[in-house]
Amino acid sequence: MANYVLDSYALLSFFRNEEGADKVQQLLKDATANKHTLYISCINAGEVYYMTVRKDSKDKAEFVWKAMQQFPIKIIDIEMEFVANAAKLKAHYSISYADAFAAALTIKTKATLVTGDDEFLSLSKEPGFKVKFL
Repeated sequence: MANYVLDSYALLSFFRNEEGADKVQQLLKDATANKHTLYISCINAGEVYYMTVRKDSKDKAEFVWKAMQQFPIKIIDIEMEFVANAAKLKAHYSISYADAFAAALTIKTKATLVTGDDEFLSLSKEPGFKVKFL
């Protein structure tokens, strides 16, 4: 069974019905059918929330927050070792701090990151990192 990590870009595209929303919807359907496992770090889930408040509204962000918790996505809490791994990626690559958590989770779970964010191209030579663009 394949593993996928969703970054905030992927979920925001889904909730806003932007380019790539159909691909995220298919991943969610397939995860419901146990065809693969989906993950997101709690840091990236929080990013989805605050970005929804900023662009849309607090009401929509509350809806999105509840929906994420209902979806077949494992929301991963952060431990200090995981923080250190994300910080090391941030130190070596030109990525945002939140994106470093998505990348670290991708490597940890031996998954493929699902995103539309070109920032992740900088990690193309990082061992164990795989990315699928929307």
